[in-house]
Parts: sequence; C-alpha cells; structure tokens
Amino acid sequence: MDEAKNLLGAETSPYLLQHADNPVHWRPWSEAALAEARRRDCPVLISIGYAACHWCHVMAHESFENEDTARRMNELFVNVKVDREERPDIDHIYMTALHAMGEQGGWPLTMFLDPDGKPMYGGTYWPPEPRYGRPSFRQILEAVHSAWATRRSELEGRGEKLAAHLAELSEPSLGAGVTPDDLNRIGDQLFRIVDQVRGGIGGAPKFPNAPIFRFFWNEMFRRRDTSFGDAVRALLEAMNAGGIYDHLGGGYARYSTDAEWLVPHFEKMLYDNAQILDLLASVHALWPDATFAERAQETVGWLMREMRAGGAFAASLDADQDGEEGAFYVWHESEIDAALGDDSAPFKRAYDVTPHGNWEGRTILRRVTPRGPDADEIALAQSRAKLFAIREGRAKPGRDDKVLADWNGLLIAALARASAIFAAPQWLAIARSAFAFVTETMRADDGRLLHAWREGKGGARGMLDDYAAIGRAALALFEASGEPYYLNAATRFTKEAIDLFGDGEGGVFLTAHDATDVPGARPRHAQDGATPSGVGLLAEVFARLWHLTDEPRWRDAGDALARAFSGPREGMGGSPLLLLAADVMERGGAIVIDGPLEDTQARALAGVALCAADPSLSVLRLDLSLWPGGAPRPGLPTLSAPAAMLCQGQTCSLPVTRGEELRTLMEQRLPR
Repeated sequence: MDEAKNLLGAETSPYLLQHADNPVHWRPWSEAALAEARRRDCPVLISIGYAACHWCHVMAHESFENEDTARRMNELFVNVKVDREERPDIDHIYMTALHAMGEQGGWPLTMFLDPDGKPMYGGTYWPPEPRYGRPSFRQILEAVHSAWATRRSELEGRGEKLAAHLAELSEPSLGAGVTPDDLNRIGDQLFRIVDQVRGGIGGAPKFPNAPIFRFFWNEMFRRRDTSFGDAVRALLEAMNAGGIYDHLGGGYARYSTDAEWLVPHFEKMLYDNAQILDLLASVHALWPDATFAERAQETVGWLMREMRAGGAFAASLDADQDGEEGAFYVWHESEIDAALGDDSAPFKRAYDVTPHGNWEGRTILRRVTPRGPDADEIALAQSRAKLFAIREGRAKPGRDDKVLADWNGLLIAALARASAIFAAPQWLAIARSAFAFVTETMRADDGRLLHAWREGKGGARGMLDDYAAIGRAALALFEASGEPYYLNAATRFTKEAIDLFGDGEGGVFLTAHDATDVPGARPRHAQDGATPSGVGLLAEVFARLWHLTDEPRWRDAGDALARAFSGPREGMGGSPLLLLAADVMERGGAIVIDGPLEDTQARALAGVALCAADPSLSVLRLDLSLWPGGAPRPGLPTLSAPAAMLCQGQTCSLPVTRGEELRTLMEQRLPR
C-alpha cells in the first residue's frame, strides 16, 4: 500500500469522497490498512461518520483539513475513514466498544486500534483547541502516541479486554422466548417515558423512535388499550406541526434538538421518512386525518422529487449548506413579507413567523394554529408553494446518493402499505420499481445481494439487515399485489438469510459466515435504534410467512429466533420489534381473499383488507389460476365465488362476500 497519499479518490461513498482531498493520508477500511499498521508498528486511527453528519463536517474542517494536524496524523498513525452507512458492521463493532469504555455514542466516531483492529481508546468529536471541557484533537493524538511509545502493554491489554468483551457479546443469549408478561412489562416501562405533553420519548434531543412506536401501535391491539395508540398519534401530530417537518418541501428531519420538535438537526434520512410514512398509514387506517394524508403525500412527493437514485432512493440530504447548518430551510420575516404580500399576515400567524424569529434570529416554519376551513388551507398551500419556489433558488443541501438495500426495503414496504390506505396506487408502482432495482441491479458477481450501490458501482456485500428488510418488502408487495413472484422472492431471501447469517441454533449474526474483513468475533445484536434491527425485521418476516403459508418451518424459525435473543430478560426492552413479531406470531392471522386478482368483487374485498389497522394481520390474495402447483396456504375451503376469510392457525372464519361484512369481521379486533 502507498502510505504517502490519500487513497479515497477511488471510492464510491459520497462521505469518503468528501475527504478525498484532505491532507490526511486516509485509507478505506481493508485488511491492507491493518497490514500497513503492522508494517509500521503503529496504531490505526479510524474515523467513522456519514455524509449528512453536521459534527463530522465540523471536525473535518477544523482538523482533517488542517495541514499541521494532518501531518501529525500521518506521522503517528495509519488513518482509516469509514462511512457508517456503507459499513454498519464496522460501525457497530467500534460503537459497541466505545459504549463499553463508558463513553456516550455519536458521530464522528474516532477510535484508536492496535494493528490487528482491536479497539484501545476512543471518543466522538474532539475540538481543535481545548473547549467544552474536552481536550483538543491534537492533544489526543499526542497522548495516544505517547502511551503507545511508553505504556504499550497497557494499551494493548485494554484492547485485549475490549476485544474479549465484544466476543462475549457475540455469544448466543438464549432465553425462554417472549411471553405476554414480557410484553406487558416492557410496554409499561417504555410507556412511562413517553412525553405526554409534547409527544415522543423523553426530552431533548428528541428522536422519532419509530420502532418503539410501531410496538406501541401493536400493543394497542394486543391489550385493547387505546392509550398506546394515542401515544403514536400524539407523536405524529407533534412532528407534523413541528419544525422537524419541512412544511414547504415535505419530509422529516432526523431529530429535534429540543423537546418540542421545533429545531431539527436538519439532515433528512431515508430510513426515518420510510418508517414515519408507515406510522402515518397505520394511524390513518384507524383514525383518518386530513393532515396525516397531506404529510404522507408531501413526503412521497419529496422522495420522488429529490431522493431518486438509479431506480431506487438515495440515503440522505445534508444538514449544512456552505458550512451553515439549516440555512436552506430558515427565513427572515422580511423575506416572507416580500414573497407573500397581502397573504403574509395569515401565513405568519399559522407558521410562527415573528420579527425576531424562533431560532437564532430567523424562523423555522412550524404550524402553530389548528387546521382551518378548506378555503384557508388552500390559501396557506398557495403561500407555501410560492415560498418553495423561492427556496428552490437557494444553494441546496448536499445529497448522499448511494442506494442502501435495507433502507430502501423499509421504504418499499411503507409505500406498498400506504398505497392502499391513502388510495394512491401510483405508490405501489414506485415500490415495485425500487424493489426490482435493488433485487436485480444490486448484486455481486456471485449473485449475492449488495448492501450499497452508487453510480453503477457496488459496495459492501449484503448483511442481515439487508436480507431481512428486502424479504419484508417482498411480503408487503405480495400482500398488495397478490402476485406469486413476491412471495417466492420473500421465501428466497429468507432462506438465504438463514444460510448466510444463521448460527445453526436459531440465532443470527449481523455479517455473513464468509465475511473476511470483519475484525474479531462476528457481531450479533437485536437492538432497535433509529433503524430496526435485522433480527426484529427477520422475526416479523417469519411470523408473516407463517400466517400466509401455514408452514411449520416458519413458526419454528420464529420461535427459535425469539429464544436466541430473549436472555437476559432485562435487555429485551431494546428490541421492541422482536417483541412485536412474537405477538404477531401468536395473535396474528391472514385475511384470505379468494378470487381472481382482477375480479371486481375480489378487488373490493382486497381494498378493505389492505386497510386493516391491526398490524398482526397479513393479506393473502389468492388467485388460484396463478398457483398451478397448489395454493401457498393449503387446507383452505373451496369457494364458488370471490370471498374473504380471516384465518388463524388451522381455523378460518365463515366466508364473507361484501366489504361491509369484512369490515365488521376486522372490527372485532379493534381496541374498545
């Protein structure tokens, strides 16, 4: 390896390319980088971030673009840059190590490794000069170098202990599976930290926490307790009105820096918007809301306008424009007045526009008045359109245009479900197109699914999250369309996930069994964060396959997966989607629509079924002419005309032939 230059210029990740002109001699993550550290007998400095990360940009400008700092980094270390979105496995390993050191996580993640990749010391952002009670980055560099030179055995011993801890976490955590008591206990614990006044979880900073709220939505049906559903609705209402939502262009920012959803961290992530769209659809299915429908339509509009990449969707939009966070999105009152003229007064009342602003002298638009008569809302929409057109002339945030299989899987599933609930069949066509792109274009030479793709070049191989998310997306498309292709695809991806990531005892790893560039023990975890864990997604796939096919292998696989990650029980609260999936397995069922896909009556019944609010229900559109080898779910009664049944296990309801009858059948599962 050439140690005298920056080697990121040949990479495809936009985040890595942002650092290709740094004077730091960055290398991408590889065995060659570790080999270079062994040759030089020096530590590795690994810096992990992502393209839309504000503090990553700050540290890059302050330190990595500084010639003196870069020279010292090059003299003392082998320097490695990692895009956490492109290599979530590497990020997980070293973020887990940072937490084990007692440090708070976040990005940029800065870690010092021994030449074999063992973590020895780390942190997140360090300033160029001592401040915030933190040492400077230069001081950290010198301290680690000094310790390596004078106390090397101590540093290496620390690395050995951390590596042993990571290996311990990689061992199976077997338990008895998920019980109703677990669901009650953890649901109550999570519900206690809900902000009952402003919506969401806890205080500032406040994240959407979509996996927790998906769990709450399911708990409402399991317990028949609307307070859990009310918490989901309150979250969405608060975000829909707050500054975290882009009231001109659509889409939600990653999180709010305050407790009232006013000031966002302005980056927009694909995974957040996919999961929020899914929540909007779920709540709207039970409690129709015109604002929810608008937010869904506007968010999909933003996705189509600004986030298309290849045949799928890009990862994120940056928070910064020309080094200033949020500049693209904020307004001075004078700008609003000039743009809207006589219409400015009602707009300013509705969107909290004041002479002094609500953030650093400027205004982040947020809706502070209730929804008004249709004529008023039309006038406000016209004003928003004028401001949007003006904003389009500003310098735009950077876009990370790599395509990630797992994040696209989340969006495909959300679009497929939302298309029925919001009566937007074009969204289903978009979902089909994105699925085709991911599953046909994002392939390695050996046919394996890729995790990342950009501008015709594939990135890292697919990991558990990718296979689970795409399998779940395939099921959502199957339910929406009734086409056997998608059920077969879901089955295929699920089998491959078991083969590639299974541990032979019912559990799964994050990385494939033949991954060669993952240091130490293969990581495994079931913790949901801002994105769902692959374990939770795979558990949901197992449950839905069980209800759609009645094949015992899927029930067995789901039960084994729950056992593999259910001990110790006090840790289960971090896996709300695994808990949700366990309940879907036990309580769920399939609404079977028996009849030709194009039959008017069958289509009407399917339209009702696909708007089911209970997340434990799957939809099996059964056109027997498309299944020459027999129905995917055996043992169903033979019907003479299109009809619907609700099946749980071996028991099915009496057939119904009218949409009103099916609604009545579904309403028996609603909370009281």
